[in-house]
Amino acid sequence: QVQLVESGGGLVQSGGSLRLSCAAAGRTFGRYAMGWFRQAPGKEREFVAGITWNGSTGYAASVKGRFTISKENAKNTMYLQMNSLKPEDTAVYSCAFNPAFVAIHLISVGSQYNYWGQGTQVTVSS
Repeated sequence: QVQLVESGGGLVQSGGSLRLSCAAAGRTFGRYAMGWFRQAPGKEREFVAGITWNGSTGYAASVKGRFTISKENAKNTMYLQMNSLKPEDTAVYSCAFNPAFVAIHLISVGSQYNYWGQGTQVTVSS
């Protein structure tokens, strides 16, 4: 079992920055993959960014160049640095974890992940 806890959400003005964290506890060793997804009110959940066990990353087109995903293996923690935030980035952001290998071309697929956090709210005001 893996437990995921997100933090770092909040209210920020358009153009501002936030850094989200996702701490993983439990069976986190191995060639795991992690990702960030978000869901805005009335919309489907969408992929934001993902990172494989060896550090390969993938981003949604809407956030590429503004968001950066990273992880600290020693702390079992993943981060999402979000810069130049826009009102359309407002959503609940959730982290996801797969304890097995995930190819980079599948990192954006929600069904590839076995464990999900509760989510953290990010609100960007205009």
